[in-house]
Amino acid sequence: MGNDVTKFNDVIKNSFLNDYMFGNLAALDILLGLLTAFMAGAFIYVVYKYTYKGVLYSPSFNITLLVMTMITSLVIMTISTNVVLSLGMVGALSIVRFRTAIKDPLDVVFMFWAIAAGISSGAGLYLLTLLGAVIIGAVIVVLSRKKHTDTLYLLVIHYTEEANDEVKRELQKLDYTLKSKVVRKNMMEITAEIRLKIDNTSFMNKLGDLEGVQDVSLVQYNGDYAV
Repeated sequence: MGNDVTKFNDVIKNSFLNDYMFGNLAALDILLGLLTAFMAGAFIYVVYKYTYKGVLYSPSFNITLLVMTMITSLVIMTISTNVVLSLGMVGALSIVRFRTAIKDPLDVVFMFWAIAAGISSGAGLYLLTLLGAVIIGAVIVVLSRKKHTDTLYLLVIHYTEEANDEVKRELQKLDYTLKSKVVRKNMMEITAEIRLKIDNTSFMNKLGDLEGVQDVSLVQYNGDYAV
């Protein structure tokens, strides 16, 4: 009885390996998968370049998004042809770490978008890949063009200790949050976060005219870095 069970298990295992271990992809399927991945990656490339709002645009990162889409598609097609290889590749990919610093949180969205497009195109879901790319791209473009009611700025002031009271009095007229304060002998430096609904910087002239104020600087701020 035990031998029969063992033989039955061997038959099932061999049948599974013969049917699913090695599969074949037609050349047309490979070309369609890579072409769809390229089209989706190129669309992601254009959307990223059009909607980028950071300080320094990185062409190499944008090219990486396009190539990542095609590579992911190729990986998925490879996995789909070999069950054993897919299990080993899952373990191999689990040790991969992306160590490049991400300055803009939206870059992570584009990376996941590229990977998702590569997965769907590699799985043969060509319509899903292209239609999904158009919808996601439209959402990102619409949201990126939306104007905020106010803008964050960093106000940096250098002044002497004698002008401290006057500077505080002028700052109280603004919607500000103190970010840092540095004292150097008789000189002081403060950095304040302020919100401006319109491009009205007349308060800078008032601050600059105060006796003891050396200079006043204003830079746009988005929460991560100054522009």
